[in-house]
Amino acid sequence: MRATRFVGASALFFLFFATTASAVSLDPRGIGQALVYPYYTVNKGQDTLVSIVNSGDAGKAVEMRFREGYNGRVVLQFVLFLSPHDVWTASLSSIADDGGVLLRTSDTSCTDPAIPAAGVAFRSADYDGTGIVPADGGPTSITRTREGFFEFIAVDDIVAGSPTDVAIAHTNGDAPACETIPAAWPSDDGVVPTATIYGSAAIVNVGQGTFFPYNADAIAGFTSIPLSPYVDGPYPHGISFLDANSSDAVAGVATAYVPDNQGRPLPLDYASGVDAVSAVFMADRIYNEYIVAASLGANTDWVVTLPTKSFYTDPVYGSSVPAAPFDATFANGGAGVPTHGSIYDREEGFSDFGACNGLCPPTLTSDSLSYVVNVLPVQNVAVVPALVSGVFGSTLAPFPISAFADDGQIVLRLDLPGHQLPGGIDFNGDEITLAGLPVAGFMSYNVINTNAQPGLLANYSGLFRHRSTTSCFGDVSGCTAASPTGVAGE
Repeated sequence: MRATRFVGASALFFLFFATTASAVSLDPRGIGQALVYPYYTVNKGQDTLVSIVNSGDAGKAVEMRFREGYNGRVVLQFVLFLSPHDVWTASLSSIADDGGVLLRTSDTSCTDPAIPAAGVAFRSADYDGTGIVPADGGPTSITRTREGFFEFIAVDDIVAGSPTDVAIAHTNGDAPACETIPAAWPSDDGVVPTATIYGSAAIVNVGQGTFFPYNADAIAGFTSIPLSPYVDGPYPHGISFLDANSSDAVAGVATAYVPDNQGRPLPLDYASGVDAVSAVFMADRIYNEYIVAASLGANTDWVVTLPTKSFYTDPVYGSSVPAAPFDATFANGGAGVPTHGSIYDREEGFSDFGACNGLCPPTLTSDSLSYVVNVLPVQNVAVVPALVSGVFGSTLAPFPISAFADDGQIVLRLDLPGHQLPGGIDFNGDEITLAGLPVAGFMSYNVINTNAQPGLLANYSGLFRHRSTTSCFGDVSGCTAASPTGVAGE
């Protein structure tokens, strides 16, 4: 059976009324209330450089949260105060080859707790059982913090002229008076955050001369109320990232604008704020290129991050896991998500890999996105899965993609049966189910020029975000009836 692409009146409804609505969406211009950075790493002699910008006229309180890549458990979090038009930068570096991560910043913007000049180390307490969060059964070493992803949420705008606003200001270029931030914050100094933050990251190896920069995914319409950090929530540390809300939701707590393949958004209400955020990241397929030519010393890694996966697979968020669109609970270091795809050369030749188009015999193991952050190495020949990837030196490599040509494109399909997000209600009250998985990420390649003259740069790098398509099931004009048991897009 086929899942029908979004068309019809519901999309047109959005075009006429979007300016009055408050709903979750991925902002194509890159500015929003929340940011998702799909990958950081300190492996292979690399550092990750981080920036966040407040482009607005009001100060902001931003919840900063870094998550390790196996299960998305928190390894560092704090609140950052950005004054109007403020820019904050930091670096993530390896403490030792067998150690964790150190965050350093020379920025004077206020944080709670304060970041010392020597930096602050990522912590293992949220996954190894030594903190208030139960251990998750994955690796307990501090090296687990060495790669993952991170998210920043604007939780409040700061009222102009308030004590907090005065405290965080960089007056005449001087450092702010962070020690004067009211002890009772958050208080009446905070109001609904406006959508004015954006950010970027770059994975850098100074010695090799490689540089992999990318922009953060920006979520607009994340909240219509102020959000206070460090309050009770589904996660023991406080607010649950991606637990969105919308003032105009009718059939739930949050509305998502989900774009179809013609760029027309469909408004869907969800009873769960996390589901609304998952909806805007949903894809039935992702597309990108690769290059692995031995003559160029080329390697390619695909970063495939499932930013909301933990909320459906980790029991720390409740007893209802696993939950759609995922179907396995995190255990023994992973939560399997079978996938499959096709790899093409430049002349239409292709080869399939993975889950046998959903028809694998019980004795055949399919390729699986086991982690929250998955780094898939593209290689000239098949190797044992979970080896270190060629570009980033990642150990979050659940399986390799074997290339039969030097370069071409890959289609990774995420819409196997069971991978659907139900519960979206359109403006007519009809239920919509989205096919696939919530996904973010990019392809990166590195080329080593062995013929470069002495003294000339011999390493070149590139990074390109994934492209994607989406599909749905339902019985309305925006999504004509189809069976949710089939594979979308066939």
